[in-house]
Amino acid sequence: MKKAVFTALLSTSALAAFGVHAADTELNIYSARHYQTDEALYGNFTKQTGIKVNRIEAKEDELLERIRNEGANSPADVFITVDVSRLAHADQMGIFAPVKSALLDERIPANLRTERWFSFSTRARIIVYNPELVKAEQVQSYEQLADPGLKGKVCTRSGSHPYNLSLGAAMIKHNGADETVKWASGLVDNFARAPKGGDTDQIKSVAAGECGVAIANSYYLARLMNSTKPDDQAVVDKIKVVWPNQHSWGTHINVSGAGMLKSAPHKEAAVKFLEYLASDEAQAYFANGNNEWPVVASVKVDNPALDKLGKFKADSMQIGELADTVAQAQKIYDRAGYR
Repeated sequence: MKKAVFTALLSTSALAAFGVHAADTELNIYSARHYQTDEALYGNFTKQTGIKVNRIEAKEDELLERIRNEGANSPADVFITVDVSRLAHADQMGIFAPVKSALLDERIPANLRTERWFSFSTRARIIVYNPELVKAEQVQSYEQLADPGLKGKVCTRSGSHPYNLSLGAAMIKHNGADETVKWASGLVDNFARAPKGGDTDQIKSVAAGECGVAIANSYYLARLMNSTKPDDQAVVDKIKVVWPNQHSWGTHINVSGAGMLKSAPHKEAAVKFLEYLASDEAQAYFANGNNEWPVVASVKVDNPALDKLGKFKADSMQIGELADTVAQAQKIYDRAGYR
């Protein structure tokens, strides 16, 4: 096989062509990131190292089930996905191997890595609101979204989505389970409609006046801000943005991250790839190519939307700790009817 990128429908027999016995000049990646802009990341890694990248893209659950079924014979070297809840789930399955790298320890902040998986970019869980329907002082924190004064004005995507589960897990860590139960119930009481759609849909609903306020990941808004489409610019013009919880624990962040598999047939290449993702070049690409923030603080961001959004206080909690409360967040949401 000559192609470096494979689809998730690649058969097991075909997959063996780049399997356990493949040369050390190859790297097999299972990726749940579905961004065309990532092509440059893989291409530049190959140019720098000479290591050919073979990649399968699919949804997280599909890839993890595949890894489970393949067991010790899995050809996968690296698993990449989005959101701490998904990375934590993969880690709990026991698929990741510890990685010792002085470069990764130096480049990636301690709160954004564990022994087995590493964050390489971040997105903020922001609040967007319609100033014609909601006052800024009403929506300065996640907790305020449950206040009775916002009844019938809140929109979100599904509570079962990892982005919202991670936020719930953070709420439990910071405020405790009892307060999070109250918050989830109040949030549901304030819904303008049943949760549906993605984060871009929430932003557009706020602009249209269907909702007064919504939660969304920052890179969805940055994508609209950088768009040249008149309709997208019209959406941006009708909303305002809040960095939540700037006077308490900081704005919750989501991450994109990766880890090396225990069964990786190309461990040296896998570590090289993880280290490459922490390089200035790759980090700048996350920011400038996909509207995410780099985790390496020294990397310069050249992205008009991110520059316009400005700086904010991010939650500094150790990212791996959220794994402890993701399942609890799901139970709380279920009880509150946040589905």
